[in-house]
Amino acid sequence: MTAAGRARAAWNRAAPTLRVERQIIRDGVPALACADEVGRGSLSGPVTVGVVVVTAESRAVPQGVRDSKLLSAPERERLAPLIRRWAACWSVGHAEPAEIDAYGIIAALRLAAHRAIAGLEVAPGALLLDGNHDYVTTPAQDTLLGPPPVLDVVPPVRTIVKADLRCAAVAAASILAKTERDAIMTRLHDDHPEYGWAENKGYSAPEHLAALRRLGPTPHHRTSWRLPGVDAAGGAVAAGPVGPAPLADAALPGEPLTLDVAG
Repeated sequence: MTAAGRARAAWNRAAPTLRVERQIIRDGVPALACADEVGRGSLSGPVTVGVVVVTAESRAVPQGVRDSKLLSAPERERLAPLIRRWAACWSVGHAEPAEIDAYGIIAALRLAAHRAIAGLEVAPGALLLDGNHDYVTTPAQDTLLGPPPVLDVVPPVRTIVKADLRCAAVAAASILAKTERDAIMTRLHDDHPEYGWAENKGYSAPEHLAALRRLGPTPHHRTSWRLPGVDAAGGAVAAGPVGPAPLADAALPGEPLTLDVAG
């Protein structure tokens, strides 16, 4: 087999499937929502959650769907409309930088997820989430300290580590989240081209860090975070070593409901 053939075979073996999703549906969930987030580690812009719903009638996912991080921007843009047509329904939700600053990143992720779920045309019976932490279920203390509620009822959450690599509908959700957030950052770039958001999408790229040191933060930055080159008052400081990555909220008490699926 040629090198190209071996690469193609490896790519095909890495394709996620709907095996996990279909098992959950067979276990009595008529409409399963599958979710993934993007933008959690960005210095600016929203945090975004994509949700795709599958049912017993869902056909095979469009060919080429992978975790969004494994795809080029043109590949994601090609797949996004195919995914929107394929899904039983879909939605994307965002939480803005001011909300991240006000409530913390975990509560903001939950807010974005709830907005996405609220936008679905079909109420899901459960939600499959990438990772090992359930940031979607509302903790009791959040009713006092968190954002205003969006959902009356949050579907039961099941988490799977690397679900975006293993579960095709979660991978599809990651593509919708990524393409929508990238489009937002590209539009914001037009107003603030010095930060290079059209290319770096708000992450810690050299041109972004240099602009922060030179110009300070914009209203689209997460100013509660320790932004490199920005003092506590929000102003630019002299060039120096890049600070540590922003600190995310600590995981909330309680173990997530984790679905352990072999293979």
